[in-house]
Amino acid sequence: NPSMPLKWFHTLMLMCLISLNAQAAKIDFWDQQKRGTNFFNSEPTEQNYKAASEAGLEWVRVTFSKWESREKDFLAGNLDNYDTLVKEDLDTLKQAVRWADKYGLKVVIAPLGLPGGRWTQNNGGKPDPRIWQDKKWWDQSAQYWQDIASALKGFNNIVAYNIINEPIPEMPTGMAEHGDLARYDAWYKKYQGTSNDLPAFYNQVIKAIRKVDAETPVMVDSGWYAQPTAFVYWPKLEDNKVLYAFHMYEPFNYTNRRNSLRIKDGKEAFDYPGTVPYAGLPIHWDKEQLEAFLSPLFEWSEKKSIPTKRLVASEYGVYRHNPGAADFLEDLTDLFNERQLHWAFYSFREDEWDGYDYELGSKPLNWKYWQAVEAGESPERPYNDRNPIWQVLSEAIEAPRG
Repeated sequence: NPSMPLKWFHTLMLMCLISLNAQAAKIDFWDQQKRGTNFFNSEPTEQNYKAASEAGLEWVRVTFSKWESREKDFLAGNLDNYDTLVKEDLDTLKQAVRWADKYGLKVVIAPLGLPGGRWTQNNGGKPDPRIWQDKKWWDQSAQYWQDIASALKGFNNIVAYNIINEPIPEMPTGMAEHGDLARYDAWYKKYQGTSNDLPAFYNQVIKAIRKVDAETPVMVDSGWYAQPTAFVYWPKLEDNKVLYAFHMYEPFNYTNRRNSLRIKDGKEAFDYPGTVPYAGLPIHWDKEQLEAFLSPLFEWSEKKSIPTKRLVASEYGVYRHNPGAADFLEDLTDLFNERQLHWAFYSFREDEWDGYDYELGSKPLNWKYWQAVEAGESPERPYNDRNPIWQVLSEAIEAPRG
């Protein structure tokens, strides 16, 4: 505008530069190791963001798929036939992001399901692999994510879009979940370019996001429920703002809830450190074995010139009643800190289940608590930040970097 005073022109240009710098800085957030947690709550509350911030956490991986909606699926309306975002649900999500910002927390948005791929727990306990059987679901998912990105791109504290939680493109093909890593190469040669091609799926969705948001990083989970070793066949993705994420619950025979119930079945519970079967073999698990298990991931990232600052342990944990839980979390988190790997433990004050609520320690909640829950009350949990399990995480949060 030729009639615009020079000083106003300079002010306008400065405001544009500030806005661009704020957007461009999103990927810079990940240039130094970040320590966070997962919010898998059924109801978003401001108090949880406040508590996470007070605990020293820097980022939260927020999923909304358990939140209540008037529609069948929160935000999407219906993952069987996506059309447009549900406005009321979008407003709820935005409020949660604002709460995080109020307490200085960065956010990674992580839907548990996409069109044609509803989360197992929201699908009657059955896996839903339709998205890996027909690319029509890819198109709907790309549109869904483009709509999300368009709606949320103005939030500077959203530092990544985690496209899908724990994808399972291998499941419909009959591929074994665990076994020799060489099986991945043979599998990819057969299924590259098909609806099972996870890297190709991500490239398509990211391109759709980039049409409306060029700056917010994307976080991509590996296959077979985000196993760290499931990256080994991947090419490097096309976008230059990608974070490669994995989940770590191995050895699963030890970390899961069923382990603590073995005693009721007349069996000895697996301990850590100790021998735990994996892929049909008895393996002694300790810190050295955990590092050996993760080594294919690090070898792959080095081969593909993907720096450690772009790798994220976005979920890891252990059922808190299992013997040696504090030792397991300590060894694993120490490994992440030693490598300066981003991490987010699972989970923080989950409201529907207490099995991974580490501020409670290793002991079960007493009968009075559950009696109150059954009566429809919302009793406060007896948090104790001095218990050994939480102390491990607290010290890891505060540990010096690099």
